[in-house]
Amino acid sequence: MGKVTGFMEYERIEEGYKPVPERLKNYKEFVIGLDDAQANKQAARCMDCGTPFCNSGCPVNNIIPDFNDMVFRADWKSAIDTLHSTNNFPEFTGRICPAPCEAACTLNVNDDAVGIKSIEHAIIDRAWAEGWVEPQPPQHKTGKKVAVVGSGPAGMAAAQQLARVGHDVTLFEKNDRVGGLLRYGIPDFKMEKIHIDRRVTQMQAEGVTFRTGVMVGAAKDPLGKDSRVTNWAKETITPEQLQKDFDAVLLTGGAEQSRDLPVPGRDLNGIHFAMEFLPQQNKVNAGDKVKDQLRADGKHVIVIGGGDTGSDCVGTSNRHGAASVTQFELMPEPPEEENRPMTWPYWPIKLRTSSSHEEGCDREFAISTKELLGENGKVTGLKTVRVEWKDGKMVELAGSEQTLKADLVLLAMGFVAPVSAVLDAFGIEKDGRGNAKASTDFIGGYATNVPKVFAAGDIRRGQSLVVWAIREGRQAARSVDEFLMGYSDLPR
Repeated sequence: MGKVTGFMEYERIEEGYKPVPERLKNYKEFVIGLDDAQANKQAARCMDCGTPFCNSGCPVNNIIPDFNDMVFRADWKSAIDTLHSTNNFPEFTGRICPAPCEAACTLNVNDDAVGIKSIEHAIIDRAWAEGWVEPQPPQHKTGKKVAVVGSGPAGMAAAQQLARVGHDVTLFEKNDRVGGLLRYGIPDFKMEKIHIDRRVTQMQAEGVTFRTGVMVGAAKDPLGKDSRVTNWAKETITPEQLQKDFDAVLLTGGAEQSRDLPVPGRDLNGIHFAMEFLPQQNKVNAGDKVKDQLRADGKHVIVIGGGDTGSDCVGTSNRHGAASVTQFELMPEPPEEENRPMTWPYWPIKLRTSSSHEEGCDREFAISTKELLGENGKVTGLKTVRVEWKDGKMVELAGSEQTLKADLVLLAMGFVAPVSAVLDAFGIEKDGRGNAKASTDFIGGYATNVPKVFAAGDIRRGQSLVVWAIREGRQAARSVDEFLMGYSDLPR
């Protein structure tokens, strides 16, 4: 490493945030990245640890010690080349990945981990500013045609990899814009959509054809109550047509079936899935007009679900000007610090406070909703009970019932499965959770039971992280290339 003793000399440097009053006025990104001097010191903290657990902790296996050393030496061009060798879209992961690499950092055993995510963020932002991110069109064409269905991070990564080895790739997206949940699930204040648009331009120059507003293999509105998620497709293409027109089909849709809350009063007005609420604001930010937009202005908002999606609802509600925001979590409050000897190098369970929580939010743990209350068909509150866990079972605490006021209830309890209508239309076998059944074997991985049809990303593994979607998209691209050509030079 460039400075072997750096981890003993320098402390971790966190990225900065713009002040809360300033950032609540708009939907722009507010993270202040590391400057060159800060990045140099942060990279100097990377240890010559012999076995870099960060590499395996990262789902795309980023070559982290190498690019840290390059940043320390101010060799930014080599750093982005190294980063791009494993990750097609570090501007996505550098903003919204929870950084399992940092949990696995050897320094994290008894100190603060190296700020790997902030270094990655600095590398890719520098690369765009310097004009180093350029199209990589293929040197020759194979004559093979591939359909990629779903333009989230898995589909984008797969399409880019396949186009770069010479296949004619068409990327189908049911919504009106490319990006999947990156576009219509992640709030703009966490990741502005210019980052997707720049990659789309790059991929078009590499030969990828984008077709938006096209639903493949299912009805135009397959999600029922989730039908307000985005601008649903204007065109439907059958699986038979795709299989006829293309030499291979790769399904990379998301796990879009939201987990519901089956309690009395669920049918009251004012109760919505997070994926009804969040995409509408993203569309407004993009300049669209959304009729009867769901808004939190002046309302008492309760978000049910303590994960990232719930946090996104908190941040968006605060920007609307909510009167109050409360977030429920069914599980007990975790400790502020993890038991590192017990958890390292794995992802620890500990209290995580997001930037949205810091903007204003009451958090309630170990709480369950018993009933949704209302008047004249409109939600007015919730009846709750405190719970505890005994022998792996949830037990309600007698006498802990209470009623809370609510004008808007947002359900952010995760996603249970991909759209079953798509998989059923193709005749794809499912696993026990309703996902497409396909292995990740080195040979023949990501292939489904249907000839020349593959599946990767959340449609195969279930709800997961953006970085896992990129990994699966890249690996599936190699399998598709090998299926078409008999071999593949693509990395896995």
